[in-house]
Amino acid sequence: MTSEEVAVRIKEFRLLTVAHPMLSTAKDLLVAAINEAPPGTIVMVVGPTGVGKTTLRLKIQQVLSEQAEPSMKADPSRLPYVAVEAAAPDNGNFNWRDQYRRTLVELSEPMLDCKLKPKWIHFARDSRGHQFVRPDASAAQLRQALESAVEHRRPAAILIDEAQHLTRMASGRRLADQLEVIKSLANCTRTVHILLGTYDLLAFRDLNGQLSRRSLDIHFRRYSAESEEDVRVFKNAVLTFQRHLPLENQPDLLPLWEWLYERSVGCIGILKEWLDRALIAALGEGGKTLTARHLETTALSAGRCEKIAVEAQEGERQLLSADQVRPRLRELLGLGGNSAEPAVHKKSQPRRHVGQRNPERDPIGQLAGLSRTA
Repeated sequence: MTSEEVAVRIKEFRLLTVAHPMLSTAKDLLVAAINEAPPGTIVMVVGPTGVGKTTLRLKIQQVLSEQAEPSMKADPSRLPYVAVEAAAPDNGNFNWRDQYRRTLVELSEPMLDCKLKPKWIHFARDSRGHQFVRPDASAAQLRQALESAVEHRRPAAILIDEAQHLTRMASGRRLADQLEVIKSLANCTRTVHILLGTYDLLAFRDLNGQLSRRSLDIHFRRYSAESEEDVRVFKNAVLTFQRHLPLENQPDLLPLWEWLYERSVGCIGILKEWLDRALIAALGEGGKTLTARHLETTALSAGRCEKIAVEAQEGERQLLSADQVRPRLRELLGLGGNSAEPAVHKKSQPRRHVGQRNPERDPIGQLAGLSRTA
């Protein structure tokens, strides 16, 4: 097999996505949030690393593109969405100037320097005539340009991947400042902001009551080995990947499902990346199938998996169910310890004599005629 053929097979498998229930549920919830939430709402999609949040973002982008197609034909300047990754900071503090600049690049705003006064934005052109933002533009100037571009492009949502990097600040006070910037951006642009990140993003969740009121949470969780249904779904995902491996002989991976679960921590994204590495190893050797040796040499170490599992459990613990939080809420409100749900009692109906009908509205006019002829 030539190197070109190997590259084609690897690319073919990398483009494969499995529409498993957790992904489908998160996608439906997120689409509904974008279409139905008030403008300026902040939606936090949280889950463990490798669960498939980037795949979810790509699915959402596809849905938004399809929804916006008719309006984009009428108005070619419109964008269905804006998707940008929050870059990890170099010095420990998140860089908003860099984030604004990256978002402006994704917006592809034409001739923005002509639409704004020169004092507000610094633009330049390279040797090929391409416009770019000069590095000496301040954060305020970039923010002004971003708000203007979003107003012109009218995206349905701004999606920020790896959003946990927004929490990289030196102190709790600066973390509150980060929250204010996010709220202000969503409010000023009147655009739904989607923050996709690990459980570190939960640092914003309960920072103050205002964000709790204006934000929605979507938990994109991993599959649990303690749930029979989750185990069944995970096995089905293994079988689906097995059938689509571009190899001459299909491997039998189902007997190895526990090991596959262990080294993927129940995350379909980690499993897919692992199988991708194993496929590259198998094709590089000219192998006709995938063996346990290929999987073993490309698996994440037990130590790394343990760290991912610990972080996942801690994040899941923070996302307590409503029943677990309700007693503390009642205590804060001074409602006492009785947290039983109120019983719904039906009103007693008065007894009627035999042959006496229940009260109801009789049809009149045209409705009465239709009732008699029905």
